[in-house]
Parts: sequence; structure tokens; C-alpha cells
Amino acid sequence: MATDTLKSTTGASGASGIRRLLLDNGALTALIVLVIAMSALSGDFLTTDNLLNVGVQAAVTAILAFGVTFVIVSAGIDLSVGSVAALSATVLAWSATQHGVPVVLAVILAIATGIAAGLVNGFLIAYGKLPPFIATLAMLSVARGLSLVISQGSPIAFPDSVSHLGDTLGGWLPVPVLVMIAMGLVAAFVLGRTYIGRSMYAIGGNEEAARLSGLRVSRQKLAIYALSGVFAAAAGIVLASRLSSAQPQAADGYELDAIAAVVIGGASLAGGTGKASGTLIGALILAVLRNGLNLLSVSAFWQQVVIGVVIALAVLLDTVRRKAGATPVSGAGGGGKGKQATTYALAAVVTVAIVGATSFLHNDSSTSTKPKLGLSLSTLNNPFFVQIRSGAQAEAKKLGLDLTVTDAQNDASQQANQLQNFTSSNYGAIIVNPVDSDAASNSVKAADKAKIPVIAVDRGVNKAAVDTLVASDNIAGGELAAKTVAEKLGGTGKIVILQGQAGTSAARERAEGFAKGLKAYPGIKVLAQQPADFDRTKGLDVMSNLLQAHPDVQGVIAANDEMALGAIKALGSKAGKSVSVVGFDGTPDGLTAVKQGTLYASVAQQPSQLGKIAVDNALRATQGKKVETTVKVPVKVVTKDNVAGFTG
Repeated sequence: MATDTLKSTTGASGASGIRRLLLDNGALTALIVLVIAMSALSGDFLTTDNLLNVGVQAAVTAILAFGVTFVIVSAGIDLSVGSVAALSATVLAWSATQHGVPVVLAVILAIATGIAAGLVNGFLIAYGKLPPFIATLAMLSVARGLSLVISQGSPIAFPDSVSHLGDTLGGWLPVPVLVMIAMGLVAAFVLGRTYIGRSMYAIGGNEEAARLSGLRVSRQKLAIYALSGVFAAAAGIVLASRLSSAQPQAADGYELDAIAAVVIGGASLAGGTGKASGTLIGALILAVLRNGLNLLSVSAFWQQVVIGVVIALAVLLDTVRRKAGATPVSGAGGGGKGKQATTYALAAVVTVAIVGATSFLHNDSSTSTKPKLGLSLSTLNNPFFVQIRSGAQAEAKKLGLDLTVTDAQNDASQQANQLQNFTSSNYGAIIVNPVDSDAASNSVKAADKAKIPVIAVDRGVNKAAVDTLVASDNIAGGELAAKTVAEKLGGTGKIVILQGQAGTSAARERAEGFAKGLKAYPGIKVLAQQPADFDRTKGLDVMSNLLQAHPDVQGVIAANDEMALGAIKALGSKAGKSVSVVGFDGTPDGLTAVKQGTLYASVAQQPSQLGKIAVDNALRATQGKKVETTVKVPVKVVTKDNVAGFTG
């Protein structure tokens, strides 16, 4: 069968035949069940716009997974595809927009980058005899590092002519879906109709036998990993087109989704089995799961649990199939095409019939009188954003609003998917805390086109209109932080600065404020400035490294309390004594450290107020009332002297 490349060795009839059909088409069966279940549970799932969203959201994973299919069929693994995708997109944007390279040549350079990365992987594996896991893990790090070096850690605007890959044809048909289909057809052709495709199955089935039969295995592995690099580059270009910018941290962790899609689609990690159609179904299953769980307001953390369970069940099904007496069939063969087409046609008919029936569950249901609001937060791994959520939820409950909160997990692409889901479900208003100010623009434009009000909170959205920006004055806050540490040191001293996540407006504005504030204190010398991505663990690691080079540091400015707390841990007994640390945000943990004296001060925002004000403005916008373009929530320097009276 197409999804699992397995064929029963024994005849089957009646119940046994049905059982065999389900076993041999496990991924397809799972997809049908998921579509039916989501249609029954959510009235917003079975709409044209949302189904197109599912296709768009599956596109990047599917394209990556098609390339990974080649590798897994040949009994290899490629952990580098996500990083290679980011590097290829960065090379395209960097060469076209910053160095004037013609766009066509820039695209060729991006594809060549993917090929080069794949060839390096293949060479290390085929001739260097490194295990595929180790070789591609090394490339994962190298490609991501090069992406950060080229971009200097900041997003690069994507050429407009290439950004059309993220648009729609005729105003409704998404181009990423068309690219996914085209790349799927290419993958199916390579696997089923070419010499290298047959070589993949031979190598995956028994590499030594393939070598003894005269197959040049080493050369074929070079080609296989190069092909994986091509598909990774294509995925990176499509992803960057959707986000209108090349993000150096884009596609982080996508290699795991790609491998999951291949395995769910019926391929075996032992090699020798797998098909492009099965991989596509695997990618669609992941997209349907995420889309449906978002519509049902399931936490992103639980979504990861569900997807992990699905992967485990897919592998378990593969084991059951094999114990039931199934034998692998080469994907290169042409037999069973008629039976395969009949299976897909039958599946389509059954799905349409049952989904059509479940739609009646929603037709007569009374619509909620509560206005629906969607809130997409950049992350819920940071106490600051947790407080924004708490403030928003409390205000929504007070006003009788239906608020759905999603967590983008610092992934701009995942946030784009969430905003698309809000838009296609016709929410009354959308509140967004952007992962990246540039990357959110296309999704906000789509909401604007649908006449859905958009409120930005804490961070602005570039190149797109929002009804209101609710934020603290980060520049003024940065100046206050610089003034606070400078005055504590008496106007002279050596400090280091821990910067926020590159590409976010908060990081840029706070850094600008730090620089402006320090101009008034020429006696303050900045020894180093390093990003720690608003993360406590990274703050600890970066500060530990900086202490090796600058043991005489006297002060630290951190762009948020989380990084400041990490720096305090690295400083140990020096914190609050010989080294003064100033944070930003006024989070509960930060204020506790201020009380204890290890954190000298925090430029405190009022995150709960940010969430509350954002919800208030969203409601006013849905009611057609006038809202302010910008609402600035004041910041305040909190030290040990006044922390007792600060409520946040």
C-alpha cells in the first residue's frame, strides 16, 4: 500500500480482509479518523479557509520530510535538515537584499547551499565512515551557526519576488500547498522511477548485498544526502516566504517533525520501506493534530504529548503489521497501482460521507453570545508572559469574553499558524505578542484583510497595521536601567550587557535604551555585549563564559529578569556585593531577588496590566469603538528600598 509499502503475504477475506486493509493503511486510517473527530469537535475545522490552513501548515514539514524519506529509506538519518533550511534561506536573503545579487542567482545559491551541506553529510558518512546520526548532528550545529554568523543574529528581509511563494493564487489557493504537491511528485518520481530511487531501497534493505551486486554505495549515499539538502533548501525558502524574512533560528526542531512524518507515514527506520505518499499523509496528520488542538484551545505543551503518543503508536502499528505476516514491497515497483488508487478513492468517499454527517452537529448548535478573542503569546516558558496571560484571562472573565490563549514556543512559523487559525475561525479580535516583529506581518495583514482587529502587546509588528500597540516604553526603560547601574557604580566602572532575542522589538528597543543611557556616563566601560535570548539558562551560560574573559566586571545589565537571574547564579557570592546586576520586567522571581539583595534593581513593567489593557482594547475594537494607536504602560525602577510597596 502507498502509505506503508507493505503487502500481505496471505489471502484475506471478510473481517480478516478489513483488518489487513486497516493494518496496511494505518496512516491513512489515522488521518481519516482525525479529520472526522476534529470535524465533530470543532465547528471551525471543516471550513475551506481552515482546510487550506492545514495544507499551508503541513507544507514546510512535508517538503523537509520528502527529503528525509530518501535518507530513511536508505537506512540513514538526517538531523540537519531544519538548520540547512534556515541557512539556505539566510543565504538567499543575505545575497539578494544586502549584496545586490540578482534574485534568480540568489535562489540558485540557496539551493547550492543545501546541496553542499548534503554532500558534506554524505562524504562524512560514505567516506569518513561516521555514523549518520553523528555526521548530521554536526551539520545541524554548523549550519545553524553559519546562519547566525551571516545574519549576525537578526532576521533579514526576504526579496519581494520570492516572498510571493508565501502568497495565494487567485486570492484563495496557497502557493506553499502547490509547492508541497510539486515536491511530493518529484519525490515520488525519484523513489519509484529512477535508478537512484531503486538504489535507496537496495541500500536500505541490505547495504552489503547492494555493494556485492555492483552498486556503488558510497556514490549513491552522496547523491541521497545531496537530495535531502535540496529539499531542505526548498523548505527553507517556502518558510521564509511565509514569514517575509529569513530567520536565523527558523525551523529549529523541524528535523524531528520531518522524521516523525516519515515514520508515521509507514517508513521503517531500519530502511528499505517508505513512500512519498505515506510521508505526505504523515505530515498532514501532524498538521491536522496541531490545527485541531489549537482550535480546541489545547495547551501547546499537551500538543507535544499528543504528537509523541501518535509517533509511538505509528511505530507500534508497524510492529503489529510485521507480526501479522506482512512483507516489505519495494517502493520502486509499479504493482498494485490500481488497488492503491481504489483504496484512496474509497477513503475519500468514506471521509466525505462521515464528515458531511458530522457537520450537522454544528449546524443547529446555538452560537455563543460571548465575543471570541484569540491571544497568541511568543512563549509561556517565561514568567513575564505567563503574567500577561493571567492579566488577560482575568479581564476576559470579568468582561464575559471567550479568550483562547496559544503558546508559539518562540517559533515564528508556529505563531503564524496560530494567527491563521484565529483568522479562519473568524475571531472577533486577535491579540498577538510577536515572536518576531517582522515575521508576524503577513499573518496580521491577513487578519486586517478579513477585517479582524489586531492588538499587539509588549512587542510591535513591522510592515503591518495593528489597531493598538500596548507596551511599556522599552527605550525609556533601557535608559533607566543604564542610569541605575551607572549611578550605583559612581559613574565609573566595567559592565557587561546581556541582550534579548535577536529580531524582537523588545530586544532592539531595550538595547537602544541601554546605549542612550550610557552616553551620559563616559566613565562606564562596556566590556562585552552578548545575546542570551531572554532565557535564564542561557543567561547563566553566557555570564559564566564572560566571567572567564572579564573577571573584573563590576556591573551587569540584562534585558530581562530571567537573564539577570541566570547571571546572578553565575556570579555566585559576587552578586549584590562586588557586582551589581540590573534586570528588566519586575517578574515575581526578579522581585524576590531584589528583596534578597542579589539583584540590585529591576526596571519593572506591569505584565498583568499589559494583558488587561490589551483585552480591553480588543473588546472596544470589536464593538467599533475608537482605540488609541499606542498605549504605553509606565515602567518603574524597583530596588530594595521600594520593593515592599511595589504590587506590579
